[in-house]
Amino acid sequence: MQKEVLFEENQRFKQWWLWLILLGSASVFLYWVCKQLLLKTQAGENPMDDVTLLISAGGIILIIVLFFSTRLSTQIKTDGIYLKFFPFHWSYKYYSKDMISKCYVRTYSPLGEYGGWGLRYSISGHGMAYNVSGNKGLQLELNNGKKILIGTNKPAELDEALIKLNNSNS
Repeated sequence: MQKEVLFEENQRFKQWWLWLILLGSASVFLYWVCKQLLLKTQAGENPMDDVTLLISAGGIILIIVLFFSTRLSTQIKTDGIYLKFFPFHWSYKYYSKDMISKCYVRTYSPLGEYGGWGLRYSISGHGMAYNVSGNKGLQLELNNGKKILIGTNKPAELDEALIKLNNSNS
């Protein structure tokens, strides 16, 4: 039986400064590749060898593809909470209502509590975080003591969905 979707959110990395850094770095490496491999002129005073230059440029491009393809998908259904952080999760992780002792929306410090955005683990006891932007998130406290924070850009809608989740009988 299909469970009713109470909330759904899909997020991506959209920060202009992040893309400026990534695309700027790629541009520099592609310039060096063109200059050194196509024009056969030295790129800088102490140039990389051709193989290292190509591997470095390829690495930058792979990082850009990773950031571009990364998506944080959150669903709240009447039976629990579903989370997918693609490409790290190929299918949804499911947290049933029975697994969760507490869940609430909170403001957090991405840098202070988790060391930034992305798939993060806090060494200071805040647990795991899945976030791509902002400082609002769904805090899950599981019965086994684990903590999971899921970033959101829709905190008010998420709050409403949590009220519906707590009132559902599934």
